Amino acid sequence: MKKHYAWIVAFTGTLVVVLSHGFGRMSYSVILPSMRDGLGLNYTQLGLIGTGNFIGYLCLAVIGGFLAARFGARKVIFGSLILMGISLILTGLSNSFFSAFFMRLITGMGNGGSYVPMMAVPAAWFVAQKRGFATGIVAGGIGIGLSISGLVLPHLMAGSGPDGWRHAWFLLGTLVLIFSFVCYIFLRNSPAEKGLNMYGGTEPEKTGPKVTLFSAWKNVVAEKEIWKLGCVYFMYGFSYIIYLTFFVAYLTKEMGLSPARAGGIFAVLGLFSIFCGIVWGGISDVLGRRWGSMLAYITLGASYLIFAFWKGDVGIYLSAIIFGITAFSIPAILAAAAGDAVGGKLAPAGLGFITLFFGVGQAFGPAIAGWIKDTTGTFTYAFMLSAGVSFLGAIGSLVLKRKEN
Repeated sequence: MKKHYAWIVAFTGTLVVVLSHGFGRMSYSVILPSMRDGLGLNYTQLGLIGTGNFIGYLCLAVIGGFLAARFGARKVIFGSLILMGISLILTGLSNSFFSAFFMRLITGMGNGGSYVPMMAVPAAWFVAQKRGFATGIVAGGIGIGLSISGLVLPHLMAGSGPDGWRHAWFLLGTLVLIFSFVCYIFLRNSPAEKGLNMYGGTEPEKTGPKVTLFSAWKNVVAEKEIWKLGCVYFMYGFSYIIYLTFFVAYLTKEMGLSPARAGGIFAVLGLFSIFCGIVWGGISDVLGRRWGSMLAYITLGASYLIFAFWKGDVGIYLSAIIFGITAFSIPAILAAAAGDAVGGKLAPAGLGFITLFFGVGQAFGPAIAGWIKDTTGTFTYAFMLSAGVSFLGAIGSLVLKRKEN
């Protein structure tokens, strides 16, 4: 039996997310300690560099989603990956806080312009009953990218002397540029381009055949469920990024672990996160987006508390594993929920809009956490803050739409 092309799109999406999120964003946590020493930065500055990345992400996530709804996700994703690959290489040439901030800002733009449209593409290829699972396959690229970064980059930097962090950025940028062309070859915007129907059947479109930037904006903003999703997504953006951004720095600078060992634990986290989107997306297909989101938030909050208070090997690994199996559940669930709310054609625009809320949370999280560390001398309170916001996200999930039978 011939496999539906929807699965090729889904697994190509996995590669897109490895490049955009795994390499473009999450690798910063692994490189951060060496980059701090190389440029003589404090944790507030490192947090602000992370914030710069998320400001860029926010700008292109919103605009990119609407551009993808109008011109097609394939072109927007390809252009964004090229932009990101170039900026990663240039990050390796940074010689000050300001140059690093600007390059990470540009990287964030490429990240948002590729990741958000890609997470929405399954809504055009899969019916609602299969959408969470398919979106989870795409989200699995984050964990793969995390694992590769955690395993490879510490050894690369250790063997390259004081400028090892620069070589890490050069490698990541080169890989993104090369594989962006592979993604462009296999991606397609919709089943119609291959003369196919959606995998699992058909669904009535919620918009007419002609989509303009104005009509996309009007339809998305008018949907009440989209606003609810945005508020819930804010909680995730604020809380998870504190944990990931300062994960390796906490282990090396506060817990006294070697960079290689901390990178290994980071890789364990990434390994367990590879299938979290599939698992939690499938859970949300069965239980509904509301209950899936609530359970995921509670699990994430528990991992942050363990990291803050259980300061031993067992606690560190337990936190990493619990976080890993739930890490990117919320993006997978809410990407599927955005498609449910506005339909496959407007899914990139809908996801782009709720990412506005997500991005605001991401922009504030690292800067506040870095300030807390510099002020108190410990990351404990920052991780406690992450847990509190995550539990608020669990409560907020209860306002989401109930599953339709």
